[in-house]
Amino acid sequence: MAENNTRKTVSNSGKYAFRRFCALAVFAFGLWYFNNYSLKTTYASVSSEKITQPVRLTILSDLHAHEGSISNNRIMKKIKDSEPDAVFVLGDMYSRKTSENEIDIAVELITDIASEGYNTYFVSGDHDTSASYIASLAAGGVHVMNYISEYAEINGSRFKIMGIDNVYYTDTFDLNNVFATDYNCFNILLAHIPNFQKFAQFGADLTLCADTHGGMVQLPFGLGTAYDTFSGTWFPEQRTDGDVYDKGMFNYDGGAMFITSGIGDSPYPVRLFNRPEIVSLEILPKEATGNEY
Repeated sequence: MAENNTRKTVSNSGKYAFRRFCALAVFAFGLWYFNNYSLKTTYASVSSEKITQPVRLTILSDLHAHEGSISNNRIMKKIKDSEPDAVFVLGDMYSRKTSENEIDIAVELITDIASEGYNTYFVSGDHDTSASYIASLAAGGVHVMNYISEYAEINGSRFKIMGIDNVYYTDTFDLNNVFATDYNCFNILLAHIPNFQKFAQFGADLTLCADTHGGMVQLPFGLGTAYDTFSGTWFPEQRTDGDVYDKGMFNYDGGAMFITSGIGDSPYPVRLFNRPEIVSLEILPKEATGNEY
């Protein structure tokens, strides 16, 4: 009898251990999925004396489209819910060495945004550089801004929108050799890859960037990114020799740079405390709440 009781105890212990393992596996999978494939809207604002009425921008980037990526329908719903006055797409919407079907996912999303009636501005990243892809976007009504500038009037305020498609920056890189800011307009610069010092020297009212994926892994409690890809530094917020430009708003004299952490999971789906995002950014009259400059 004692031997039978011992066998039952061992058997029950094994069942409980298996159940705990299954529960932990389900929790881990849910946490991983939530951090990598649940799409959120991040809200931000700036303010300027050049703006007479609020203007709302939606910003998206770094989809790195593939068959399992966040669907175009989910992204489009977030965009519509944001009710933007203009949409800015900041590159790397597909990855290198990807299939034509996956490139088509990116083309369909961006051109569908334009076909919905949103003024849609695009700069390419270091992945999505195909000439046929860019031609398809332009044919679909998208403003391709690779070293192009355009004026636009939005909600009664005048904007100058400029874009660059740099993959690398030399020490002598100077945007003033290509563009000039217009003091009578709100100046927006689009650039996939951030370069805070060079963009601060140029001094657009607002610079929009992507590429970093927010460092992929962020530390909890707002402690910043776990790894800074630009410097190759772990836990870079512990450094005292400079700022880490991973995601969010960074002010400079006369303006601000905003970096979105984007949507995709390239090269691997390892986001943590850094969910995929689109950004709804409001530009407000200066007396309104926001990052004033």
